Amino acid sequence: MELFDFGIDKSPKAQLVKDRVANIITWMTRRVYRYINRGLFEKDKITFKLQMALKIMIKAGLLSSGDVGMFLKAGAGIDDRNKKINWMDQKTWLNVVALSKHKFGADQSNFFFKGVIDSISRNTQDWRSFYESDTPETDEVPDYQEKIHADSLLGSFLHLCLVRCMREDRTMLVANKFIASKLTTKFTEPPDDQIADVWAESAINKPILYLLSTGADPTSMI
Repeated sequence: MELFDFGIDKSPKAQLVKDRVANIITWMTRRVYRYINRGLFEKDKITFKLQMALKIMIKAGLLSSGDVGMFLKAGAGIDDRNKKINWMDQKTWLNVVALSKHKFGADQSNFFFKGVIDSISRNTQDWRSFYESDTPETDEVPDYQEKIHADSLLGSFLHLCLVRCMREDRTMLVANKFIASKLTTKFTEPPDDQIADVWAESAINKPILYLLSTGADPTSMI
């Protein structure tokens, strides 16, 4: 509640109610992220930011919990031993099958990747290059690049799912791109919290605890 009140007081004012509400939401989203971020280990920070972005999209009616399940589990629950693409490993094949069967969106009506297996079969060279690329998270997606880019609401999430399914090892990198597209690049840049900023939110009954790495000495900043 203190953080909420702080957000009401500090977020930019506006003449119109809708603009004022938008300012509060934007400011609070950023503030809550920074507040929680301070207490997380580095390896866990991207997970928290990804949870935030996905939850916001669900609350906005853009995604369903099934879409998030698709991203997390992919082909884990599918048994299909009739692999049609010999250069693709079995796990990736099951992920692609799951992707082709999933209906995206809160209303579960968007069969976006329905034809992806046919596309891979027809355009083998480009898809194999994408599959074997060192940077699939930034490469153009064969046959789907324009359609993904044209979907302003779900495009970044669709791209996230595709890279996760075909190149699981690059999931964290494409997740950062997704977070930046939905929450702005401020959420993917290194945090720059100053001791003065933390102190401003403290109180006599709310102490600050620092976990210092070997050799760190914040005395001068304090």
